[in-house]
Amino acid sequence: MTNYRRTYVPGATWFFTINLAERRSRLLVDRVDELRQALRYVRTRHPFQIDAMVVLPDHLHAIWTLPPGDSDYPLRWRLFKTWLSRHVPQGELRRASRVDKSERGIWQRRYWEHLIRNEADLHSHIDYIHFNPVKHGHVLRTVDWPHSTFHRYVAKGILSADWGIALGRDVGFGERT
Repeated sequence: MTNYRRTYVPGATWFFTINLAERRSRLLVDRVDELRQALRYVRTRHPFQIDAMVVLPDHLHAIWTLPPGDSDYPLRWRLFKTWLSRHVPQGELRRASRVDKSERGIWQRRYWEHLIRNEADLHSHIDYIHFNPVKHGHVLRTVDWPHSTFHRYVAKGILSADWGIALGRDVGFGERT
């Protein structure tokens, strides 16, 4: 198995992008209940905090903070992908390399991770996550996308419900209440 060069910092906060293999799929929003169950399954066994998250049809972005002394985010993503793969119906196309390894063809094998360096970096990535449904043209207003922690931020008074409205180039980034 390939050993990717990854940074491991116990107790750190991370930004992730996870993609489906088939980028035209709607699996993640069509199966959002199973996705939530997968997260609960993993968090029960290997706790972590979800600081921000958005689920789009073919990919998701998340910011997680791991517990002190723990840096094993690859284990958590592997368990998440495996659980979800086992709980959604089969039917996706699989390349020969996946068939040979008895793998489902749901996920891209790799994912993107970024170590959050400071508060400004954290806020920038939270804004990126929350604005992503607007960026991809799924909605005109951030508040209209149901699969996002944006609603939690509004409920806590951190962001206003009109944050991130697509009006030309003015999207309200960085404006927190």
